[in-house]
Amino acid sequence: MAIKVYLVDDSAVMRQTLMHLLAGDPEIEWVGSAPNPLIAGPAIRKCRPDVLLLDIEMPGMDGLTFLRQLMQEQPIATVICSTLSTHGSKVALEALAAGAVAVLAKPRLGLKQHLEDSRRELVTALKAAARAKPRATAPSTAPRLDHSRSALAGVHALAVNKPVVIGSSTGGTQALELVLTALPVDAPGIAITQHMPEKFTAMYAQRLDGLCAINVREARDGDRLERGVALIAPGGRHLQLRKAGGQYFAQVVDGPPVNRHKPSVDVLFRSAADCAGRDLLAILLTGMGDDGARGMKQLHDLGARTIAQDEASCVVFGMPKEAIALGAVDEVMPIGQVSRAILAFDARG
Repeated sequence: MAIKVYLVDDSAVMRQTLMHLLAGDPEIEWVGSAPNPLIAGPAIRKCRPDVLLLDIEMPGMDGLTFLRQLMQEQPIATVICSTLSTHGSKVALEALAAGAVAVLAKPRLGLKQHLEDSRRELVTALKAAARAKPRATAPSTAPRLDHSRSALAGVHALAVNKPVVIGSSTGGTQALELVLTALPVDAPGIAITQHMPEKFTAMYAQRLDGLCAINVREARDGDRLERGVALIAPGGRHLQLRKAGGQYFAQVVDGPPVNRHKPSVDVLFRSAADCAGRDLLAILLTGMGDDGARGMKQLHDLGARTIAQDEASCVVFGMPKEAIALGAVDEVMPIGQVSRAILAFDARG
């Protein structure tokens, strides 16, 4: 069955170009287009496309406002295609946080090779988006914690800093925000690999740092994984953990992609298995593909605690599903329970 795509872009030339680029693909069916969200809204509700291809700068209502509105009222898999969606742009990051599956730069007109490259990238993004299940924007089901002091503060003061490692991909920007914003200032140290291109991760970490009680930053080689800190793997580099003197440290390394990703969740999980073994909690969140599944299996077999996000709360139930199939998961739970699970593991001593 063909993927039904609806396009919203105020440029008639760009609408024609994008539709022409994809006209020959038998797996894609154009079901309509509009020059702005005000016109697109009623049409989308009527034709119910599988994927929305959305510009940002438009008259009447901008694409980000429209995306946030859709995600609250009628979630739809959305690919942003805009001149503003360049690597590292704030708008691109805001679009991902609002629920977009992918962000792409508009093709440069008149450049044949660039148009062909853009066509391949666009086809890949649309087909991936069609497999996503966007969720309505809603408050986290996890109770908000008192960030000024933790109910477990006495335990935390004495507990060993057992590391937590998290892997995520498509839909992970929102999932991680739900988890990290619900943690108190004295939460255990967390190392995170979120599939994200270069230049995005520093800005993403900065955004989370402004929302969370814990400190969130892009990992640097040699950073100590300590309480109240979450380190995010930099785009284009792998994040590993090493142990020295009873402490855990980040290793940021170059190398080939693993499972087609750089950073790779498997790289983080396998390094954690080597240095932490059973004294660790590993969590696999929403994402396409199987990155992290084999690394989690290695951790599980060593006795580490392993958790996977459930299908109902995943945007894409790919990575967690593969880990479950391998027998690598102790417990499957909705995203709203993950922060509590982190604190419960930490409190075991």
